[in-house]
Amino acid sequence: GHSPWADDAADCLDRGSALWDAHKSDPWARLYFAPDPPGAVSRETLERLRRMVDQLDAPVAMRVHDHAGQLRTFEAEHAQRPLPWLASLGFHAFVLAHRFPCASFGSQAPVDDAIEAMRQIRARAAEFGVDPRGIGVCGLSSGGHLAACLVRQRVGADSRPDFLIVGYAPISTNATGRTVIPDKPALPPPEKQALYEAMQPDAQLIDNPPPVFIVYAANDAVVPVQNAYRLHRAWIDKGGKAELHVFADAPHGFALREKTLPVGKWPELCAAWLKAGQASGV
Repeated sequence: GHSPWADDAADCLDRGSALWDAHKSDPWARLYFAPDPPGAVSRETLERLRRMVDQLDAPVAMRVHDHAGQLRTFEAEHAQRPLPWLASLGFHAFVLAHRFPCASFGSQAPVDDAIEAMRQIRARAAEFGVDPRGIGVCGLSSGGHLAACLVRQRVGADSRPDFLIVGYAPISTNATGRTVIPDKPALPPPEKQALYEAMQPDAQLIDNPPPVFIVYAANDAVVPVQNAYRLHRAWIDKGGKAELHVFADAPHGFALREKTLPVGKWPELCAAWLKAGQASGV
């Protein structure tokens, strides 16, 4: 069927190609593309993606088998901006290009892809040259929700991260009965709303979760800061260690862009947290 993102596929690839050019020579950066049945991607799109992969100066985590309409290749700040920062801290960075919830793939496709990515990276740690006991996840906005979904109950130990970095993520305020915005409408498409209904990490967290660094803005007009407090409270209640930073003023999607506001210091705070050994395996 027609993907709601199909019309944007060419534009996404154009932006992705430009972003990739900026980081392709970084030996710490690698790709993980969510697998999809062969033949689901057009020949032209596959060739463009292969050309991008061929320019990488390091091993590729997975072969490319993505549905053209579902792929938002390296979607701007949320996926790309942390790469140089993580590399500067000595991390091998894998970028997950996952399927989106839609009628073709169902509501839980992105979670399934993230679980499989973690399983593959840990299983092939020796091949990639990474420590299987120190694999973390950094997720911002909806990617932060996806990251937190990896420490829910029912996720196998081989797919759980050893530490997490979660920024301005809609943890549970999109779910019916847990919204903080009056008369909040359901998210389109229906499968996206169904994802947030089924996946509420603060209410489904495992016991003794791995360490987490949480960063939000108090005045975020897109993702209410209550998500930060819910996630932090759940982590503590379940016996985990959680570092929480809530900045008074920052736009949604601040990532690593803000240089003048105090929120621009969050990467330094997170780096100090990592270097102090607060994240297991680091």
